[in-house]
Amino acid sequence: MNLGIFFGLIGLMMFIPSVYADTLIKNFEGGMDLEITYPEKIIVGREGIISVLIKNNGWEEKQDIHFQFDGTSIPGLMFESKDTIKIEKLTETGSYGDNIKIKIPEELNPGTYFINIVYSQVLVENNQNPQEPIFHNIAIPVDVKSQPSVSITTKTPESIFTNAEFPFEIGIISNDIDISNVKLKVIPPNEIDFRGETQHSFSKIDKNQLIEITSRMITPINEVNSEYKLPFEIILEYTDDIGNEEKESQTVSVILRPRTFMELTTEGGLWIGDFFIAPYISIGTIIGIPAGALFSLLIKRKTSSKRKKKN
Repeated sequence: MNLGIFFGLIGLMMFIPSVYADTLIKNFEGGMDLEITYPEKIIVGREGIISVLIKNNGWEEKQDIHFQFDGTSIPGLMFESKDTIKIEKLTETGSYGDNIKIKIPEELNPGTYFINIVYSQVLVENNQNPQEPIFHNIAIPVDVKSQPSVSITTKTPESIFTNAEFPFEIGIISNDIDISNVKLKVIPPNEIDFRGETQHSFSKIDKNQLIEITSRMITPINEVNSEYKLPFEIILEYTDDIGNEEKESQTVSVILRPRTFMELTTEGGLWIGDFFIAPYISIGTIIGIPAGALFSLLIKRKTSSKRKKKN
């Protein structure tokens, strides 16, 4: 493998940040190929990285390569260490990568802004004669958000009935930042018990990492005469990426209703009156079956077994 291409690939791996980014590709005179990788979005008060990778795929040397970043269109934007990238010389098949760090001011209004970049290079004709500088203007969009988004999703049956179990599923995803010290609490109504924990904790949840939790709610034994809503409160507490403690909450309602003569459960089991037929018979799949019905079911299986032996 050509050494220039090899080091170019190494540079690409070192300087491009996470996958949650967009990439702008430009092709300039003399076989100069440019990739600029920038964040999809930046939260106010947070930092972002713009990564530059330039490759000389031409057969002539380039020199005096400059990137001048101008953020005057974003009020209060700060370049943390530098706003310029300078490359003295780039030989044939050579490449170079570098980062520019920016910080979005906390008082900036959400919206899409642009950072302007003035790019310039000098082509060395026949690798001997420097030509006049060539200039290009490049605009990088910056999508600024006011607050990071942390979402709670729930999945429950449309309705439930008494003397049975039903799944209660919760999803947590942080769309913009990593969060830590995460605590989730489910507060069920008095009528409902839970099989499984109602409190969960995670030391860290990475950005865009979906966390799913499944529990089972156990409905009361006594039948009800009419349907009504049961509220479940979900409370999420966490620490954001800059050390602030945050709290999210929501209420989910599930309808508790009288059970009809025949009911199909979410696992594929079947209630016929007070008798439950599991999708297959095992400890894990006989769900919420009354003791009397279970005893009847076992007798039925034993009787059927004896008949088969006689035959």
